[in-house]
Amino acid sequence: MLAEYLKKIFLFDSTDYLQLFFNSLYFWLFFGLVLGGYSLIYKKNGLRNIYLFVISIFFYYKISGYFFILLFFSTLIDYFLGFGIYHSKKQWQKTLQVVLSVTINLIVLAYFKYAWFFADSFNTAFGTQFDLANHLGHWFYEMNQSPYPHDPARWLPPIGISFFTFQTISYSVDIYRGQLKPVKNILDFGFYVAFFPQLVMGPIVRASHFVPQLYQKYQLKKYEFGLALYWILKGLAKKVILADFIAFYFIDTVFSDPLRSSGFENMMAVFGYSMQVYADFSGYTDIAIGIALLLGFRLNTNFNSPYKAKNVAEFWQRWHISLSTWLKDYLYIPIGGNRKGTIASYILISIILLTIVLISGYLPLIYYFIGIAIVLMILARYFPAVKKNINTNINLMITMLFGGLWHGASWNFVVWGGLNGLGLVVYKFWRKISPWERYNNWLSISWKVGVTFVFISFTRIFFRSENMAIAKNMMYQIWNNFSPEVIPAVLKANYPFFVTLLFGFIIHWLPERNKDYIKRSFIRSHVAIKILICLLAVFVVYQYMKGGVRSFIYFQF
Repeated sequence: MLAEYLKKIFLFDSTDYLQLFFNSLYFWLFFGLVLGGYSLIYKKNGLRNIYLFVISIFFYYKISGYFFILLFFSTLIDYFLGFGIYHSKKQWQKTLQVVLSVTINLIVLAYFKYAWFFADSFNTAFGTQFDLANHLGHWFYEMNQSPYPHDPARWLPPIGISFFTFQTISYSVDIYRGQLKPVKNILDFGFYVAFFPQLVMGPIVRASHFVPQLYQKYQLKKYEFGLALYWILKGLAKKVILADFIAFYFIDTVFSDPLRSSGFENMMAVFGYSMQVYADFSGYTDIAIGIALLLGFRLNTNFNSPYKAKNVAEFWQRWHISLSTWLKDYLYIPIGGNRKGTIASYILISIILLTIVLISGYLPLIYYFIGIAIVLMILARYFPAVKKNINTNINLMITMLFGGLWHGASWNFVVWGGLNGLGLVVYKFWRKISPWERYNNWLSISWKVGVTFVFISFTRIFFRSENMAIAKNMMYQIWNNFSPEVIPAVLKANYPFFVTLLFGFIIHWLPERNKDYIKRSFIRSHVAIKILICLLAVFVVYQYMKGGVRSFIYFQF
């Protein structure tokens, strides 16, 4: 009996991998024990870092099994290449090693996340019959004693691989740029890569921001302690009370079969999903920031009221900030930014377009792309304005298409990324002629915020739908079968969803001064009030968890 209980605690269980997610009781028991041990050694930096590294590896093992070997592999590769980059005397040696670091990381990411997509698309496009078996993935599944999914579409990449891959790339590149010295202790570097609060779903942590904290003394002021509790409670409320509730009681049902619901219901599911994905993802990162702060580490804010954005460009300055800034600093600017198109720009856009052809499985599509490229080249040759616009916008489209493919290799994510890129390009032209751009009264702000929110929500149809057929059905229902006469009945039948959704938007659109007042009031409250609020929050959250622990949306990325 005791042996079975200990196995459940310490060994990976593929049937219960959600037990260490932030919205589970098991995690908070786990974190309480972690804090207990941490309180004994937190003043000794070296011991503290080793302790948290071991805890982080255990955490990753419990939710992903033996995939933690990939975490070790990535850590070892970039640790030694980081030293090589820093100590190389010749520029070509530095360049070679940073290219090697980026290439190895991207190959590992591509193999475990995209291999079957490309193999299946290649077979479709060229009529071949290459084996789609992911042999390394199969081996990991066997080690984890998990049922191997024979359907390639059900293969899941290692949890968090997109996030820790970008972190290790930033480490090598920051050393190459002279912004960072390599970490001397491999365990310290492993701790940076595997830090458990943000390991699975971010925020993506820059080496230049986090590594210096490894060697600073632990410090947590009274105000910061209250702030950490506030972040955690806010994150739990977003995830469980808002995101999970509206998804379970309305959104999931509509997206599963849009044709069974009216156009009005489809439209409200789309708007509801915008709130769900925000509350779900920002809820996770809020909790991660709060936990990290309790442990003495400061993570950057990842969301800043994104649905207050007045245009698409501002939205991407407020949404998933760690990814947006990573793409800007490590992709967009290096290939030319908004100044010019470079050789790298045209190589990358060619690779992306080829990827789109493979995803589609329709080879003639490449001829359309070639034809468009020829037309643009001719126009650019004789019309300087066209050439300038191509050069200043190609990098923007590359970045957004790459961001879409970062989420997964499917038409849905390609369209989602492409639409957002197109939205950014169109806004660049629109703001020059818009009669609203120079006005900042409540009416013009409301109009701009509303248009931006509707556009972003529309793109989410492709992000949320399991396939293009569902996305097409949803758009068809909204456009052709809106059925306004059913609105009263839908509102009455689903009033808990609509009330909760409305409450979420009201809170989101509150002026920042009101939100800051609520935050400061909690932080400055007496400790007895904090305890009472925490107990009340736990009770309310538990009432909303009757359906069990639900996965986070970005868990799949």
